[in-house]
This record gives sequence, C-alpha cells and structure tokens, in this order.
Amino acid sequence: MFDWLKNGLNEFKTFAMRGNVIDMAVGIIIGAAFGKVIDSMVKDVFMPPLGWLMGKVDFANLYITLPNAEGEIVKYPSLEAAQAAGAVTINYGLFINTLISFIIVAFCVFLLVKGMNKLQEIAAKKCEEKSEECTTKQCPRCFSTIDIKASKCPHCTADI
Repeated sequence: MFDWLKNGLNEFKTFAMRGNVIDMAVGIIIGAAFGKVIDSMVKDVFMPPLGWLMGKVDFANLYITLPNAEGEIVKYPSLEAAQAAGAVTINYGLFINTLISFIIVAFCVFLLVKGMNKLQEIAAKKCEEKSEECTTKQCPRCFSTIDIKASKCPHCTADI
C-alpha cells in the first residue's frame, strides 16, 4: 500500500545525495551569507561616505510620496514616518542601495569565476607539461576537472 511512498522517498534520497545537488545547496547557503555581507558593506561602508560627499544625502531615505486619496501630496520627515502614516511611496534610494549591492556581488562573482578559470588553466598546463599521462581532463561544457576515463561530467551531466 505504501510502496509508492517508500519508492518515492528512496528516489528523493538518491536525488538529494547526488554530488551536484549538495554542491548547489552549499553554493546557495554561502551565496545567501555572502549577499548579507555585501548588503552590509554597501549600507554601512560605501553609502555613508558617498552620501556625505553628495551633500549629506541618506540614500535609504530618498523617496517620492504619491498623492493620497484626496489627491494631496503630504510631506513627511522620513521614509519611516511616511510608511507609518500609510503613505504610498516610491523608494528610489533603497533601489539605489540594492543596485550598488548587485553590482558589487556581480563583480565579486566575476572575479571568483575568473580566478577559478585561471587555476584550471594552470592545472591543465602543468598536466600537459608532465611527461607521464594525465589522470584528469576538463569538461568542455562546464570546464570542471573530471577523471580522464569519464564519459559523462558528474557536475553538469554533459556527455564527454
């Protein structure tokens, strides 16, 4: 009666314990933590001096208040006060902070990928320079290092 459940759980266990699923999970966890660090760096390190240089502007407090139901635009001393009053706002300062965070994260990922590619190139050159036969090769699709005897990449599952 519960064979389908047992089989389903076994299939899920096999799927979850595959190397690339675990690698992906670790990458997501590290990426989330890295995103928090970058977010803090933008809010707490980059934006205060940038705001000070631009005339003591607090980017997180830049917003536009939209007209209320009567068509009036009410001025509030801060974004928090506007939101507490229930005003509809366009928070372009927070968007600027998020955009800067994204650019920094994208640049860091670019540097990381560039560094990994360089390390793989160095490893491939060392392998070519040796007189003995190499034991690894590079996947042409995802560029990960795999066993020389492999016919399928364990990382991206491409046929080699």
